[in-house]
Amino acid sequence: MIPLDTETLTRIEALTRFWRSWRGRPVPADTRVTPQQRRRLRFMMQAIDGRTDNASYREIAIALYGDQRIVAEPWKTSSLRDAVIGLVEGATAMIGGGYLKLLRHRRRS
Repeated sequence: MIPLDTETLTRIEALTRFWRSWRGRPVPADTRVTPQQRRRLRFMMQAIDGRTDNASYREIAIALYGDQRIVAEPWKTSSLRDAVIGLVEGATAMIGGGYLKLLRHRRRS
């Protein structure tokens, strides 16, 4: 049963992807998340995993971006440092329930 509400079309799309996967057919791309968002989400999960394992922001940055990019500039003023902190904060918000936004299409008002 699929409830008829504002999320009906989203549910039908998800069910279609599930059914096609289950039947071994090509699965259409999920249009809720862009490739850039998918990359950022992957980085967020890697960053929060590192932080949970007591890795420093610098260690996380090296794991995500490579040693060469990290040593190229002073760490305290590095834009990559700010990026890693943002990834950890974003992942923390996702864990706190923000992930639910991923399940919904942005609708025009």
